[in-house]
Amino acid sequence: MPDLLIKITQNSFLKVFFIYLDVPIRFTYSALPGNRMKIAFRYLVLLIPPLFGPTVYAQQDATDTGINTVEKLKITFLTGDYYIFTTYKSINGNPFPSNGMYCVTDDGVVMLDTPWDTTQFQPLLDSIFHRHKKNVIACIATHFHDDRTAGLEYFRSKGIKTYSSKTTFDLCTKYNDKQAEFYFIHDTLFTFANHSFQTFFPGEGHTKDNIVVWCGESRILYGGCLVKSTDNNGLGNIADANLDAWPATIKNVINKYPHPEYVIPGHFSWTNTNSLQHTRKLLKKK
Repeated sequence: MPDLLIKITQNSFLKVFFIYLDVPIRFTYSALPGNRMKIAFRYLVLLIPPLFGPTVYAQQDATDTGINTVEKLKITFLTGDYYIFTTYKSINGNPFPSNGMYCVTDDGVVMLDTPWDTTQFQPLLDSIFHRHKKNVIACIATHFHDDRTAGLEYFRSKGIKTYSSKTTFDLCTKYNDKQAEFYFIHDTLFTFANHSFQTFFPGEGHTKDNIVVWCGESRILYGGCLVKSTDNNGLGNIADANLDAWPATIKNVINKYPHPEYVIPGHFSWTNTNSLQHTRKLLKKK
């Protein structure tokens, strides 16, 4: 198993050459002038703590100085066999997070939505395999926007079965977005070994095709972009939204799944389970 190797040299006093999860840590260094050595270890201290928390920083880009980093892929344990993966796009010069979820089943890993960042398709697959020693076997997209579908064709090329609703499939065709290999027409129960994933179309809202996915054994409601995080002060991208239908659609979700233990929005934090109620409040302000 490879080490986590952090090497400090005179020319570049802090470089992270190799990062994997749950591996030994090894340091090599050469002599540096006193102040630069102190600075090197100061940044080293800042880098180490995330490796031991619940969040996995799977890939980062570093500047030549090693001081500024831009996060590209983050994997966070949720509960049981479920994990949230987050990738980013630059919006107005700031990193904007997009959430997806995966579940480790006895058959393999099932993914809900794909990374938004097109450079993170393979790093995510590699990170999942390294951590769980299982391949991704299926991916279900929850609507046609590229923060949900960007990786569908790439995943298909890797032998992963990809799914979406027929409405999503048709909209991907219309707008030249990446398509799933298979589509379903009605609400569908997917079962993989010891886990089930129930798709539900509650009505139009963020888009005309948005679905949610219910993971019943862990009471997880994966809301995608239909549901806004309590971190959000607005509705975000409404270019394809049905603002008139959206409130009733959220009410349909609440009635269908009244007591979720986790509610996962498409963007930003999921730690507050009041995201559905928060989305209704935002819609009242529109």
